[in-house]
Amino acid sequence: MLKSLLHSLIYSLLPARSNTSQRERLRASVGALLGLLLSATVAHTLLGDQAIWMVAPVGASAVLLFCLPASPLAQPWSVIGGNVVSALMGALCVRMFGDGTLAIALATPLAIAAMFALRCLHPPGGAAALMVVIGGPKVHAMGFGFALGPVLLDCVVIVAAAIAYNNLTGRRYPHKQVLSHPNPHATGDQVPTVRLGFQPEDLDAVLRQYNQVLDISRDDLEELFLKTEMRAYQRRFGIITCGEIMSKDVVTAEFATPLEQAWREMRAHRIAAVPVLNRVGRVIGIVTTGDFMSHGGLDDYHGMRRQLREFLRPSGTSHSEKPEVVGQIMVRHPRTARIDTPITELVPLMADSGFHHIPVLDAEDRFAGIVTQSDVVAALYESRLAETSAA
Repeated sequence: MLKSLLHSLIYSLLPARSNTSQRERLRASVGALLGLLLSATVAHTLLGDQAIWMVAPVGASAVLLFCLPASPLAQPWSVIGGNVVSALMGALCVRMFGDGTLAIALATPLAIAAMFALRCLHPPGGAAALMVVIGGPKVHAMGFGFALGPVLLDCVVIVAAAIAYNNLTGRRYPHKQVLSHPNPHATGDQVPTVRLGFQPEDLDAVLRQYNQVLDISRDDLEELFLKTEMRAYQRRFGIITCGEIMSKDVVTAEFATPLEQAWREMRAHRIAAVPVLNRVGRVIGIVTTGDFMSHGGLDDYHGMRRQLREFLRPSGTSHSEKPEVVGQIMVRHPRTARIDTPITELVPLMADSGFHHIPVLDAEDRFAGIVTQSDVVAALYESRLAETSAA
């Protein structure tokens, strides 16, 4: 019994097991190595051996910058502002109260208050404030110059390193907050996926009720909830993949397909989009009726038939400012899916982002088919109908 209680107590004190892959752990570790190496090199070169050129809190900042680049606590202003203003609070305490117990007790709380007020909360800032108080005569002699010298320099350099490294390794940084779901049709309605289920206002209300600092951005938290809902739907109604519902006999075009030919094909087959493939069958773009209208100057609908004929008619010259082939008006690098992609992953793209046609790729990244909004609607309807019939 005692052994079981002891085991439960120890287990309760341990953090949850990390779901981070070995590759991500290596990415973060290498980033911290490169960031600190660059910071130390630049600071030592500019400030010299005789000065304090590296501050310990930057090591803690490196953990946030490279392990948690999406965290609100790791954004550039949080790192630079948090460390610098905290060091200033530490210097203020030393100037007012000396380096005794009172200054030690006040430095970090004042730093926290200042960081909250300036919206730059950064945990290593607490260490920066304390470091100034207990740093000894050399740090005390620098006064506010310590915050505006080595602290500021080290933070600016490591943030610059984090911006470069995180983006080069596939991590968006700085992590800009996305607080709304813009309607692609520029109307006042909410996008379809937030008309049912939980809405952004629900999340805001819960966060206010929770009333604690979260180490995750609001938009990332909302995205996690939406993806959780998606997985729950898949578990309940089964997984339908793009390969099961896609159209396989698809009209396609090449870069050099004449516009007139592509338009005739689209009209003949009553389709609104044509994937553009290269010679080995890989998707290089997509062209829609909207692209024809936009590039043909047909947005005002005045004299549309005449303008369309003029736009489609070949110029007959080797050099023309008017687009002549599909490759000149197509949308490059379109959003694609794979044969095994669950169709539930396409719902936000089609419902919220305005994608109506999504090319599907096989295991070798070659074009295999296309999924339209109609395909997805029909598949979801059939799955719900089957579930209702079984009940």
